[in-house]
Amino acid sequence: MIESAVLWLLKLLAAPTVGLSSVFVIAFVSATLVPLGSEPAVFAVIKANPAMFWPAILVATLGNTLGGALDYFIGYRAKVAFAKERKSRWFAWLARYGAKTMLLSWVPGIGDPLCTLGGWLHLPFWPSLGYMAIGKFMRYLTMTTALLYVPDSFWKGLGATLSNFWHMFF
Repeated sequence: MIESAVLWLLKLLAAPTVGLSSVFVIAFVSATLVPLGSEPAVFAVIKANPAMFWPAILVATLGNTLGGALDYFIGYRAKVAFAKERKSRWFAWLARYGAKTMLLSWVPGIGDPLCTLGGWLHLPFWPSLGYMAIGKFMRYLTMTTALLYVPDSFWKGLGATLSNFWHMFF
């Protein structure tokens, strides 16, 4: 039952008519502490329809920023969970530089916890959200633009390799 529900959700999110909503959901979830990358979804939508470049970038930025805001509020309410981390260098660094540290919310592996810690320290919400949005926008713009310069032959070869690998084991 769970497998069929997951397959249904994946099929729904892959539908071209809901491309931007898929980008939003994936970008939102990937900004939480759930390990998921949203760049492939953004790239796929833009590759399928180049006219969607700016809408996809902006929707991904919005979804990822709102996910970062959720992290912020989780941190805002999670003082007990982070009490032992209070003495770490991250807290001193965040306290010293404040909301501007949210520019680094785009960095894989540390960006999402950084948003959570920013909330825990009660950094000012609106400046933090603004810096998160700037950092995340720059990530999507840079990553997607770079991926668009990779030749189609590379993506086709990668797809064939992954397909062969998949069929070998499944």
